[in-house]
Amino acid sequence: MRPFELTRAATVQDALESTGAFLAGGTTLVDLMKLDVLTPPCVLDINDLPLRGISTSDGMRFGALERMADVAAHPGVYPAISKALVLSASQQLRNMASIGGNLMQRTRCSYFRDVTMPCNRRVPGSGCPAIGGTNRMHAILGTSDACVATHASDVAVALVALDAEVVLTSADGTRTLPLRDFYRVPGSTPEVENDLRAGELITEVYVPRLDWAATSTYVKVRDRQSYEFALCSAAVALDVRDGRILDARVAVGGVATVPWRLTAVEAALQGAQLTEEAFADAASVAAEGAHPLSGNEFKTTLLTRTIVRALLELTEGSHR
Repeated sequence: MRPFELTRAATVQDALESTGAFLAGGTTLVDLMKLDVLTPPCVLDINDLPLRGISTSDGMRFGALERMADVAAHPGVYPAISKALVLSASQQLRNMASIGGNLMQRTRCSYFRDVTMPCNRRVPGSGCPAIGGTNRMHAILGTSDACVATHASDVAVALVALDAEVVLTSADGTRTLPLRDFYRVPGSTPEVENDLRAGELITEVYVPRLDWAATSTYVKVRDRQSYEFALCSAAVALDVRDGRILDARVAVGGVATVPWRLTAVEAALQGAQLTEEAFADAASVAAEGAHPLSGNEFKTTLLTRTIVRALLELTEGSHR
């Protein structure tokens, strides 16, 4: 790790005026600094800022500095969100990592994290060796000729499924943006990962009220049950009445360059009976537009199976 100056922000205005890298839990920033992927000359500790609080009275609001463990354990948080948080990391990391920091975490692509290798996200124009190299963990959706790295956050997948919004604060005021629109697919500029502008800070996450999201879940498929990133994951919420699905929310992770909302699957589920066959039919459109690589073609099948598994989990007993 290279030398850097550590300072502490006393107010939000202090943070907005700083050019330093923000430090909350540090579970991503410090890791990447140790690898020399990030080398900020100044790091700003923002843990004293008044960006905490959890409310579930009308929708859900989470201060950006709320720790993942506290949000996961809070009564009334939708199951898809709490399960995604619990499956994200070890208890020790969940106690440290903030909600805002988790949404801003960088990809776990091994080429991005290895400064001896080219990477368009790290050094624009240097190339993407993952496309013709080791790519088992990489994306099949939302990719481009410049980047095929997956987005690492679990809870972002659940939040995108539930139409969450982020509140972004700058010296000019605040703006609210759907989380789904906050993230950017790589295209020809993979170094631009989101819509956070210079001088802005995530201050809050808002999830609109959706009463039937109490029937929701998050399924994560990975190489090992202990702390590991997703090969494929699915956040699903269902509105079920009289043995049929009236409405659905579906988003997936581990297979795309951003948290990936599957509106075509949602549409296919509307009116469907609670049978495994109906679930499989709806999930069959999930991989439309996919571009698998030499080492991750299995993800096209895994994607549909993960969605079906989540649907079966939510309707256990009803489909038999």
